[in-house]
Amino acid sequence: MSYIRHHLHPILGLFLLFFGMSHAFVGMAQTGPYPNRPIKFIIPFPPGNTTDIMTRLIAPKLQERLGQSIVVENKAGASGIIGMDFVAKSKPDGYTIVASQGGTMVVLPHTNKATTYDPIKDFAPIALSTANYLVVVSSNNVPFKTFPEMLAWAKANPGKLTVATNGEGGFPHLTFEHLAKAGGISFTHIPYKGSAAIVTDLGGGQVMVGIDGISGPAPHIRSGLIKLLAVTNKTKISTWPNTPTVAESIPNWDSNGWFSYSAPAGTPKEIINKLNAEINRAMKSPEIVEQLATYGLTVVAESPEYFAQELLKDYNKYGKLVKDIGFAPN
Repeated sequence: MSYIRHHLHPILGLFLLFFGMSHAFVGMAQTGPYPNRPIKFIIPFPPGNTTDIMTRLIAPKLQERLGQSIVVENKAGASGIIGMDFVAKSKPDGYTIVASQGGTMVVLPHTNKATTYDPIKDFAPIALSTANYLVVVSSNNVPFKTFPEMLAWAKANPGKLTVATNGEGGFPHLTFEHLAKAGGISFTHIPYKGSAAIVTDLGGGQVMVGIDGISGPAPHIRSGLIKLLAVTNKTKISTWPNTPTVAESIPNWDSNGWFSYSAPAGTPKEIINKLNAEINRAMKSPEIVEQLATYGLTVVAESPEYFAQELLKDYNKYGKLVKDIGFAPN
């Protein structure tokens, strides 16, 4: 027995040493330089949404630069809440990213009681990648031909201007509420389920005015089915050089939407910075800039700090607007 004890101790010691070293190697493999496994980008909307298109455009470039697969996964539902909530609750290790946007980050938290995440506390901003503008369009069967004429008519006919948006409490709806408040007009809101339905009823004269992103209405503006009255951008858009901005009639007014990328709160700063650099690099590629422009998107590609500032500013702006207009969250 003493012989066994005498010879077992060295063997046991070697075993424990080897076991400890193997675990150390496994730990090193798991915590090696970032990234060392596929990165998942969650799109909180169905395929074909702007964030989906944008992310799939830059994914190959990110994959090439980061040396890991980029998995784009659509997790739609509840106006984007399901996908946002999933990422908010994910491990903050840089391997689960959400394609965030103004609607899910600064509007829903104020207008939808079902929102389960805090956009300021639950996420680490990575990059505000692109900005977009909305367009104010009209039927051809209305008693005004220009945006200033629309404002004058609405002032003379309180509440009679019918305005279509993609839903109660959505970004376009709140944008027009902001416009109406600044312009001193009132209107009747007609919520729709999407761009196609808005264009159909504008073309048929069932609704007077619509406000939407440019990609849906653009072909119908060009065909003459509907009229483009104004853009919400601060400056004129090169694609529509003869179209006035809202600000030309309502000084100092602007309302741009934006698209972005966010990680779960607590994601290490060095990972945030690496993702920011590579997302911005991909976004600024000439061919990507050109493709995104066809969807009415302008590349921003700013720092995480810039995104954090814009997020907080817009979050407070729309929170105040919701209270000012007396909107009751549903």
